[in-house]
Amino acid sequence: MAENQDPIFQIQRVYLKESSLEQPNSPAILLEQEQPTVDIQLSVNAAPVAEGIFEVVVTATVQTKIKEKTVFLVEASQAGIFEIRNLPPEQMGPIMGIACPQIVYPYLRGNVADLIQRAGFPPVHLSEINFQAMYEQQQQAAQAEPTLPQ
Repeated sequence: MAENQDPIFQIQRVYLKESSLEQPNSPAILLEQEQPTVDIQLSVNAAPVAEGIFEVVVTATVQTKIKEKTVFLVEASQAGIFEIRNLPPEQMGPIMGIACPQIVYPYLRGNVADLIQRAGFPPVHLSEINFQAMYEQQQQAAQAEPTLPQ
């Protein structure tokens, strides 16, 4: 009997891999009346876990400052384990860089907003992300980098 060669794409699990919150200048900074600035950084990483099983991690770093002092710094990594089999190799990059992060990201948004709110601040809602555009930018940047001789 021949093995089934149909493409497989299944979510095995979505989980909060890591989260941290720091308020290094509390309580004094909490008395400041000035509006803080907010800096948000996002990254996506994917790695094989086992044959046909991959972990995709979306990490957000949210830092708010008043002048040069940090009000709070949150870093959270939301991960998903995906079973991906029988796909052409050229489709694996877009699946890992676009489809999987789109599934994981809403969980990350909720966890970051919840963590910030539980710390006593108004929630910071991460905006929607176009993971296709982000993936395409990363691909263009990778192609533009000169390769170093070994």
